[in-house]
Amino acid sequence: MFGILPKIPLYMLNRRLGRPRMLPINLTLCPSPRCNSRCLTCNIWKKREDELTLQEWQKILQSLGNAPYWVTISGGEPFLWQDIVPLAQAIYAHCRPSIINIPTNSLLHQRIPHQVQLIAQSCPQTQLIINLSLDGIGQDHDRIRGVPGNFEKFEHNFAALRKLSESLPNLAIGIHSVISNFNVDHITPLYDYAFKISPDSYITEIAEERVELDTIGMDITPSPEKYTRAIDELMRRVEQRKFSGISRITQAFRLEYYKLVKQILVRQTQVIGCYAGWTSAQIYADGSLWPCAVRADRMGNLRDANYDFKTIWFSPQADKIRRSIRAKECHCPLANAAYTNMLCHPPTLIRVAAKVAGLK
Repeated sequence: MFGILPKIPLYMLNRRLGRPRMLPINLTLCPSPRCNSRCLTCNIWKKREDELTLQEWQKILQSLGNAPYWVTISGGEPFLWQDIVPLAQAIYAHCRPSIINIPTNSLLHQRIPHQVQLIAQSCPQTQLIINLSLDGIGQDHDRIRGVPGNFEKFEHNFAALRKLSESLPNLAIGIHSVISNFNVDHITPLYDYAFKISPDSYITEIAEERVELDTIGMDITPSPEKYTRAIDELMRRVEQRKFSGISRITQAFRLEYYKLVKQILVRQTQVIGCYAGWTSAQIYADGSLWPCAVRADRMGNLRDANYDFKTIWFSPQADKIRRSIRAKECHCPLANAAYTNMLCHPPTLIRVAAKVAGLK
């Protein structure tokens, strides 16, 4: 993380003045919306797109160079995409990010450990984080995720990946829970279980309405009161646990993120400046470039720009979308964007640094 800190003042100037021009340090790639889950909090599995090929992704990544510090390969279910291993290898070859993060629903439990091993071994200088989704225990998880037997496959996958991480120092195994109206009232058993099995990190995200997930108008987001009760309990537990390595930094940011979400839910505005479109971006499966997955504003399509990221990123359409974001015409608790938002907010960054020093 320390390598990107000198860039932060430049991003702050860029957002305020439009100069200097900067490429994003936080990039999410969605190679396919296809998913084998049927979650109560997500409808992305219904989508079908004219997906970019591996060769097209390679051209885009080559145009980005080593700008991204943190790359997330999202979905759908990322491991359903047949070229996920060569895609990760292409990210490493062209961008050399410090972190590659891949979430998974664990349903392809027989395939995932081998593919994770190949990615970790071929990207030795990058921290690979695999986040396994867990929204409940036993049948509660299966009900929310819409697939019988999913919890059993989670347990199989977690055990296999945990064993694999013992011989791969650049591999970290985390658990990711979505706090929604379907589990917020009985969240304690989920926390108990997650901490008992000792992942490298345990993170949560609030269920939200996103264009990307086709969840606009769905009653999935907990009330501020219910979310506050649930997240305060989690924060107390995190502050009492020991973390090391990248997880130490992740958990420190996460504690600040949880506080931020509580404020956003109550105030219904950007509590700190949003840098989606400056420090963070998402490339969707069809080649569309978005500032984030919540609004999914189309800056342009990379296929129309000969796969040159800069052509779209520095276009008048992209600048128009940035003006809207800067004017606070939107607000959301999107976790991925929040990381770099907090980096560009000095008071938050100071608190994170203090937490990193304090988390034992």
